[in-house]
Amino acid sequence: MSLVRLKIKGISYSQTQNGAYALILNEVEGDRKLPIVIGAFEAQSIAIALEKEIKPPRPLTHDLFKNFADRFDIVVKQVIIHKLVDGVFYSSIICERDKIEEIIDARTSDAIALALRFNAPIFTYKTILDKAGIFLKFSNKDKENETADDSIMVNEILQEGETVEITGSASDGYSELSIEELYKELDTAVTSENYEKAAKLRDEISKRQ
Repeated sequence: MSLVRLKIKGISYSQTQNGAYALILNEVEGDRKLPIVIGAFEAQSIAIALEKEIKPPRPLTHDLFKNFADRFDIVVKQVIIHKLVDGVFYSSIICERDKIEEIIDARTSDAIALALRFNAPIFTYKTILDKAGIFLKFSNKDKENETADDSIMVNEILQEGETVEITGSASDGYSELSIEELYKELDTAVTSENYEKAAKLRDEISKRQ
């Protein structure tokens, strides 16, 4: 079976369903997206790995695994989303130590959080993308030219009637703060380990630079 390489498009979140997040993966050489529902902790860990400028004061679980692996010369070579059963994605982490390759079963959210930390590629099989891949219409302005016939809303993944925004698109009033105030809020959020808030602040700062 042929493998299709994926990249992370973003993380969508529900404003009406507590703890519901969707990780949006995009095929590298195509337009299909693969939405995967994940928990809040995993969404936070992935967001931190994506936001290079946010450094937790203490290592998170996936950071700890990375430190442990580095200490014992274990390298994550790639992650493969290899199975889809009843809406649940199953993944494997391909590791290597002393030129010996091992395959470890993992939740997809954990596997991707680790792939980011190891700069490892993420793949799925073409059959899975054919089955679960969609042309996803985001509600941001960059996607306004997409036609409704070629896309579906992620409300079918999260909750009916809900629109999607990429993580950080809701400003929570941060647009009213000065750049200096934003940096102070960012430092406070990181120190208190409120990484969801830190990611939104980082997005607001990035928009102004």
